[in-house]
Amino acid sequence: MTRAARRALPRPDLDAGIAAQTDAYFNRTRAIVARFGDARVTYALFMRRPVVSAPMLMLRWLDEVMEARGERIEVELARPEGSWVGAGEPIVYITGSFVALVDLETILLQKLGPACVAAHNAYQMCAALPKAAFLAMEARHCAGAEMEEMMAYAAAVGSRAARAEGARGFIGNATDATAHYFGAPHGYGTMPHALIGYAGGTVRAAEMFHETFPDSDLTVLTDYFGREVTDALAVCRRFSELADAGRLSIRLDTHGGRFLEGLDPQESYAVMERHAPGAIRRYRSHNELRYLIGTGVSAAAIWRLREVLDDAGFVRVKIVASSGFGVEKCSVMADAHVPVDIVGTGSFIPETWSETYATADVVAYDGEPRVKIGREFLLRERG
Repeated sequence: MTRAARRALPRPDLDAGIAAQTDAYFNRTRAIVARFGDARVTYALFMRRPVVSAPMLMLRWLDEVMEARGERIEVELARPEGSWVGAGEPIVYITGSFVALVDLETILLQKLGPACVAAHNAYQMCAALPKAAFLAMEARHCAGAEMEEMMAYAAAVGSRAARAEGARGFIGNATDATAHYFGAPHGYGTMPHALIGYAGGTVRAAEMFHETFPDSDLTVLTDYFGREVTDALAVCRRFSELADAGRLSIRLDTHGGRFLEGLDPQESYAVMERHAPGAIRRYRSHNELRYLIGTGVSAAAIWRLREVLDDAGFVRVKIVASSGFGVEKCSVMADAHVPVDIVGTGSFIPETWSETYATADVVAYDGEPRVKIGREFLLRERG
């Protein structure tokens, strides 16, 4: 039996799983190549839109497969992790046995594209609000643990790219399982709305949390009863020592169907006129205007809470904002110079999934450059 034929034999745990998950035509191509003779090929993997390079989860999986198959490959990372990649620019070249690589394309692309787009989103968000810290809260929006890991990894990559330009970036995330991507010992977070419902009051929920975790800083949601301002001040007065020490934060998560307590369209405009008049005087799209003076967690809402806290003497109390903080909303908040300390968001997850589709092409067979017409841009320049 030839070496190529031996490689084509299935391994029950690995190859069977790959064969079940990959496109059938790759399985058939593997069988054909094993029969007629292996070739040494070079794959180029790329995206059709600008992204931030985030290939390491994919490459880690590839290394595991190659080790299990007893194969050696060459990997040329054309765009290092965290670097900007233009549309159509190869991110990585992979060279090795055609038999060993051909059935992996489907899964490799699944592991590359979404991570690169999410990393780009995270980078843009952090760059837009460089003074704010971000907390990754993607887990609840992910389709299982594999996607959760991919999105957490991507947020960390995008964050590091933004930090290199002076932004604070992501300081952690919400789950223990992926906290290591952010250099954190565990996931962060204090209370969900359910605890406030259980406690029957915002202040009481804060008391329960503090009694149970007395050494932890305290972040309190104040929108459960629609009294963001009233309950924020009540919490600050109840925990004045934490407030004075800078260990108390108020989290705004107001439902998009209503305004922050005390606001309406007119009052929201008035708040923005006091703090960032330029942000509302130029043309805005419907979404941008909503982020500025609309319902939910708007720029006006954040500015209003800061006003109230400062007027009451709680100048060291931080503001945490959540609810739909994607690239566009972060950019609008930056225009409004919002005084937000921490942004909790999972909105770096790509919205348009078709943008996450990565592509791979074989660009060389046994060292001879060859690619389908129209993809010549993938060929490596010969020195």
